[in-house]
Amino acid sequence: MIKSQTMTRRTTKSPLLLAAALSLLLTACATIRETPLAVCPACPQCPPVPPVVEVPPPAKPLQPARWSDLPGWSEDDPVAAWPAFLQSCRGMTGRPHWPQWSTVCEDARTVLAKDGKAIRQFLETRLEPWLLTNPDGSTSGLVTGYYEPLLRGARTRSAKYSQPVLGVPPDLLTIDLSDVLPDLKNMRLRGRLVGNRVVPYYSRAEISGHGLEKSYPEKVLLWVDDAIELFFLQIQGSGRVKLPNGSMVRLGYADQNGHPYKAIGRVLADRGEIPIEQASMQGIQAWARANPSRLPELLNANPSYVFFREMPVKGNGEEGPQGALGVPLTPGRSIAIDPRHVPLGAPVFLSTTQPSSAVPLTRLVLAQDTGGAIRGVVRADFFWGFGADAGAQAGRMKQAGQMWVLLPPGFAPTQ
Repeated sequence: MIKSQTMTRRTTKSPLLLAAALSLLLTACATIRETPLAVCPACPQCPPVPPVVEVPPPAKPLQPARWSDLPGWSEDDPVAAWPAFLQSCRGMTGRPHWPQWSTVCEDARTVLAKDGKAIRQFLETRLEPWLLTNPDGSTSGLVTGYYEPLLRGARTRSAKYSQPVLGVPPDLLTIDLSDVLPDLKNMRLRGRLVGNRVVPYYSRAEISGHGLEKSYPEKVLLWVDDAIELFFLQIQGSGRVKLPNGSMVRLGYADQNGHPYKAIGRVLADRGEIPIEQASMQGIQAWARANPSRLPELLNANPSYVFFREMPVKGNGEEGPQGALGVPLTPGRSIAIDPRHVPLGAPVFLSTTQPSSAVPLTRLVLAQDTGGAIRGVVRADFFWGFGADAGAQAGRMKQAGQMWVLLPPGFAPTQ
């Protein structure tokens, strides 16, 4: 009974408690005020995204052309270029592109060498012109000049003849990359072994500083009397040396240390030593004569170094030096090119101007040589010949020009 009463009292109080709690809850809710949402400031306007500009693919290096496109083609004397053409045929024999040239070259022997009309007709019917074009689509490039210089030297060293002309040192390694990757045709690495590693070969500064002629005295071909003339001999790639007894020795390019060529004329101009328009061979030589104590440091700014081989001077010396094609160069009809873009040995029609002049120089030439500084599609080095007069022309030549390479029909151009 008591338990039952107690239960009844609790039951009767519960509704009152619930009502009181609900009242308090409602009162609390009534006192809570809703905080308005803050208004976000306007976002700054984003700059417009520039449209995606598609970079056009590089232009094909060889663009088809017509004979009428070649300025001065009909005025040039093909008879003057024909001996060089036949030399190219001889030099291309056995090379990878010889199959495309074999029939053309065999038939060329039947053409009369003094018949300009017959030579022109032969070229126009057996070859096709292709305009050399830079990757950016332009067709103009740099045309420089080179020559075969004359130096004075001796077989033995003396106070007068103290500059060594070096042959290829025995520790110089040449690695033909095309043996590993055919796409790297015409690419070679030079180096030397240190332990079991191949490292870059010595730079010009290291060769001069270490005295390579002391390490390999048997590789000294000659001693000459002028450091700047020896430097330009390396740039030209070949030359002649007159010995004290009056005899003449010819030096030909043999190899290079693998370092990139750097123009010391540009170095002098960048340093403010000479105006850029005076950065010619003659301007550099004049600076060297006026600054003999500073000459070694300047020469070492070009890390490239050329090694030579001794070659005979045939006949009366009228035959030109041997180019990269392996045939004698013809003054005024041979050029050096970049073999990555122009087949070595191919005829090229060149349209440029005379050195430091606007007088046209348009003629058929032959791609018979290469050079460390000759890089690019539209790029040529014009061979002027032997001696001081040729050197005067070559040293001043830095012209703009166009080039058409002449190829047999069906010759697959590098695209």
